[in-house]
Amino acid sequence: MVSYLQVQNLTRHVGDRTLFSNLSFGIGQGHKVGLIARNGTGKTTLLNILAGTDQADGGNVVYHNGIRVGYLPQQPIYPQELTVIEACFWHGNDTTNLIREYEQCMATEGHPGLEVILDRMEREGAWDYEARSKAILSKLNISDFKQPLSQLSGGQLKRVALANVLITEPDFLILDEPTNHLDLQMIEWLEEYLSRGTLTLLMVTHDRYFLDRVCNYILELDEETVYTYTGNYAYFLEKREERLDVARAEVAKANNLYRTELDWMRRMPQARGHKARYREEAFYDLEKVAKRRIEEQSMRLEMKSTYIGSKIFEAEYVSKTFPVNGNKDRKVILKDFYYNFSRYEKMGIVGNNGTGKSTFVKMLLGEVRPDSGRFVVGETVRFGYFCQDGIKFDERMKVIDAVRKIADYIDLGGGKHLSAMQFLQHFMFSPQQQQSYIYKLSGGEKSRLHLCTVLMQNPNFLILDEPTNDLDIVTLQVLEQYLLDFHGCVIVISHDRYFMDKVVDHLLVFKGDGDVKDFPGNYTQYREWEKLQPAPVSAVKEPREQVNRTEEKAKRIEQKRRMTFKERKEFEQLET
Repeated sequence: MVSYLQVQNLTRHVGDRTLFSNLSFGIGQGHKVGLIARNGTGKTTLLNILAGTDQADGGNVVYHNGIRVGYLPQQPIYPQELTVIEACFWHGNDTTNLIREYEQCMATEGHPGLEVILDRMEREGAWDYEARSKAILSKLNISDFKQPLSQLSGGQLKRVALANVLITEPDFLILDEPTNHLDLQMIEWLEEYLSRGTLTLLMVTHDRYFLDRVCNYILELDEETVYTYTGNYAYFLEKREERLDVARAEVAKANNLYRTELDWMRRMPQARGHKARYREEAFYDLEKVAKRRIEEQSMRLEMKSTYIGSKIFEAEYVSKTFPVNGNKDRKVILKDFYYNFSRYEKMGIVGNNGTGKSTFVKMLLGEVRPDSGRFVVGETVRFGYFCQDGIKFDERMKVIDAVRKIADYIDLGGGKHLSAMQFLQHFMFSPQQQQSYIYKLSGGEKSRLHLCTVLMQNPNFLILDEPTNDLDIVTLQVLEQYLLDFHGCVIVISHDRYFMDKVVDHLLVFKGDGDVKDFPGNYTQYREWEKLQPAPVSAVKEPREQVNRTEEKAKRIEQKRRMTFKERKEFEQLET
């Protein structure tokens, strides 16, 4: 097996904080590797170093000679004046650079050097790149190829960047949260795409089904050390627990011995012989083991929820549209929608991007007015809203102060209370981190803090809009358990299939054009049901008609093959 990547003794510090120290691992050809770690441990920093966009404080990163590396950053940056199709060729290989050179030539008066460029494009097969890029963009629900990037949302830009890195077909692909801002159909398509062939892959993702179905290796970054597991996510969970059991046993043994040695250290005089000095050095090594923090599953947060009455909310024949195409057309979000929400209901909302999921909850919260109809909300309902855009913190505040600003403690019921500090510890903020300033937190840690501020308000109706995007898997497990024990109502908008399966008991499926389906089950059950449904009538073609169209398409393809690049471009323009 060919080694594609060797990482040797990699070290990186941020201020007085060590992200990782003497990190070493290798990735071989065809390996599909998932990197798992808590927020703030340096996952994105590590990927940036491997991609060459950041530098380590020590160590080496060595790639196999001649391999092409593609990188999807968590927050891609492009010149805003580019169009969508131009962005697809902005970062790439020699072929995409050649296409960009051609586009610049065509935009220059007189088209200098055009014939030479056309000959090079013919030799390198660059003609197919544009068609492939458009096909991938279409799969990612990007249809306006000439739209300026300045008009795109952050999620749309992430999808364009994903198309950019896939089009280049690199030998080694590095992806940072590739499923963020993708709807469920896109995720399933990407899952299948990455599972094919001998593609070598390293990615960070919170999507556990995605990890399970794509990856054959797991790297876990924990306590400045990397652990390797040969298997998928399910295998990793099993072996990780075994590793933690061994570590706990070592710590327990070290603690017993530590008490004895500590007593000896206190009794011994300062002037010691050689054997005593050897024992003293061994004591300090033992102390490090004894004081190791072994990650334990957080205890269940059985919190007392604010009383909620039988009347929750009723959507009374709600309709909502938005103008599109410069106010020429209207996009239908809801059309005479009626729904009576039940007490203690846990609802999931799914659907493609742009079908109105976030708009629906904003209407429920009173942030957006419906065109007709109304939402009637019960008097006892107390909303807690986690929005996908996050909230603006005063970054000069300390973490603990941001939570105490809401409440000093939370009521657990039965006369028990949980302080703000204790609550933060449940969500993996150590006492040291709680005293840190917010501006020092990673993006995932800020999302985790946002979640804490929502839950600290002790709501009885939680609305979570894409809560999983920037949260690590450990935090997701804590949140899942919290929601399962939550004595109130829940609405979750998420593209995380594992999370939805675990938390919700039924779905609202937004199909677009105002069509909303109520499905009694989780997402996996819905997909299984959907596969059993008969194909739409429009999809069934007359056999002879289908054959004729196939033959016509084959002739057109053969005709294109015989054309020069210039003739193809002219033919394409005639077709449009």
